[in-house]
Order: sequence, then structure tokens, then C-alpha cells
Amino acid sequence: MGEIAVLFGGPSPEHDVSILTGLQAAHELCSQGRPPIAIYWTKTGSFVQVDPTLEAGAFLEGSPKGATALTLSASEPGGFAPEGGRLRAARPLEIDVIILCTHGGPGEDGTLQATLDLAGIAYTGPNLAGAALGMDKLAFGALMEQAGIPSLPRVALSASTTSVGFEGPYIVKPRFGGSSIGIDVVADLEVAIARLGANPHLALGAVVEPYRPDLADLQIAVRSHPALELSAIERPLRSGASGEILGYTDKYVGGEGMASAPRELPAAISEQREAEIRGLGARVAAAALVRGVARIDFLASDDELYVNEINTIPGSLARYLFISPLVPFGTLLADLVDEARQRPTHRYSAAGADGLVLRGASSIAAKLA
Repeated sequence: MGEIAVLFGGPSPEHDVSILTGLQAAHELCSQGRPPIAIYWTKTGSFVQVDPTLEAGAFLEGSPKGATALTLSASEPGGFAPEGGRLRAARPLEIDVIILCTHGGPGEDGTLQATLDLAGIAYTGPNLAGAALGMDKLAFGALMEQAGIPSLPRVALSASTTSVGFEGPYIVKPRFGGSSIGIDVVADLEVAIARLGANPHLALGAVVEPYRPDLADLQIAVRSHPALELSAIERPLRSGASGEILGYTDKYVGGEGMASAPRELPAAISEQREAEIRGLGARVAAAALVRGVARIDFLASDDELYVNEINTIPGSLARYLFISPLVPFGTLLADLVDEARQRPTHRYSAAGADGLVLRGASSIAAKLA
């Protein structure tokens, strides 16, 4: 059996937060006498092995001193290997499971998950389908609607959009991205469309939703192993100057990423509202193929409750939310690793490809002539 690895960073706007989450996991494993293989994914897309005891400041200029360049092979059996010389390829690192701490971008949208599947490497968190679904705000909103789970209307926005079916003001969000970056509150559809050319985070697609300042943020985490378990409910606090939305600074700029963000935990809500959130959380987990730890974000007032988004690899792995009952961070990580071993993300098969079609095929060259 190989070693545990922790993978963090990546070419994503949430690169810095991913480093914090990855270092938290690596330090926790080190404190238990199980130092992991720490793999840093740079902003430019390369991989390097680093000391798992490093602090965040070591990454301010990119790859830390002493880092070892790695290559990733996606052909099974593949994996990460030190860059070898010209005459002989280096032996891949003996990795049993990778703990993914990759927020946003290709680390959370299914790209990395698909690569690791092809390489035959076990990993924590969502599989390809769950990751892609969670990252696509339009698809996730459609899934909630189909499943009968209450959510606010969400419409794709493009330069040719003339109406969206609901009145402003609006929130404009990147269709593919995290829950806090590149979000704008605008007064009308004309301004929303103008943001498409001004906001680089909207380049791959945008969605528009009604802006409801009367609704407050509530969040709950869910983990899928050893059994489905829901965390305490938190009310994150908006500390930004405008207070319009829960922003990137509110969530992450506090020293330990999401773990140090201002919050009310547990949230002061009624027993009925808590039961509603827990019930919806379990339904979302089933519909969205939750694997590992995810955070589900809600919008609520005294008499309304909506599912907003899902974060399939949440900041700090949502460790701070599992307080009742308490799940120590080391236990959370151990359960993630156990699930990665016991619950494979893929089972490829060529069953049925028996050559029958090939034997019956006529000349392709003749058909193209």
C-alpha cells in the first residue's frame, strides 16, 4: 500500500485558498505522525513535490525552494513521478490515495478527477460527474428544479439576452466558478449584459438571478462516509463595506481560509428551520452525487428557504462545521481516505466491444472516395 498525498493549488482564482486548505490537511497528518506526500499545483499548471510542513508564506512567489518537479501520466498505471533524465523515466511515487484540496477551476470542475481516473489513482471528494455538476451553476439550478428542491430562478446570460423572466435588481455570476469570485449586483439587464465584457470571470459563461437583499446566507456541510452526516448550520457574516453579498474577502481573508471567516455557529434559527435545512441538505446530497465532504449554501428569510449552490470541495474541507457531534479533523481526513479506497469513482469496461461491428464494416476508404 502506498502513501497518502495531499494535492493543492492549481490554475484557478481560488489558488491561494486551495494552498491554505492543503497545508491544513498536510499539517494535520504530520501532527499524527503520518507526513503525506505534498503536491503543489502551480498557477501555470505544473506539479511539484514540496515539504508538507511548509507555511503559506513559502508560496508567495510560486514554487517554494527545494521543490521537486513532477510529471503526471494519465495512462494506467500512471501517476506522479519526479522528472527523469533523458535515458530513463523516473519511477512514479507510490501513492495510495490523494486528498484533493483543489478549489475552483480544473481542480473542482471534473478535469483533474477525469485525469486521475485515467491514471487509476484513488482520490477524495466528488467524482467527475459530481464535480462537473457542482461547478456548473446553470446545470445545478436545473437539477434542483427537476428534483423539486426550492431554488431561485437562474437563467443563462449572453449578449443577445433580451429578457430573463423576472425583475431586477440582479446578481450576475460566472456560470463555471466558485461561489464568491466574479459576482456583481446590478440594477437592470442592460448593466448585467455590459458586465459580460468587463468581468473576465464571465468569459466562459454567465448566469443571472434575482437579487434578494431580504434573504440571509445559511450553510451546512454534508459528508458521505462512513454514513451520510450533516454538520451544524452556520450563518456566515458579511463584513464587506457594502454587505450586499457574501464575498471572497468575507469567506477567506482571515488567516486560515474558510476556517477563520466570521460566522454565527451554530446559527440562531428555529427548530423548524433547522429541520427544513437538514431535510433539503440530504436531498441535495443524493441528487448532486455528493462524495466526500461538500457544503450546501442556502438563502433564507423568516418564511422562505432556497438552495443556492453546492461547493463540492469546500474551503478548509468544512472541518469547522462538524461540531455536533464533534468530528476531529484527523477523523474527517481518515474517513475521506477510507471512502476513496472503498468507493471507486469509475469502473471502465469494454464489455460488448467484441469486434462484430468491425467485421461487418465495409471499406471506409471506398465510402470516402
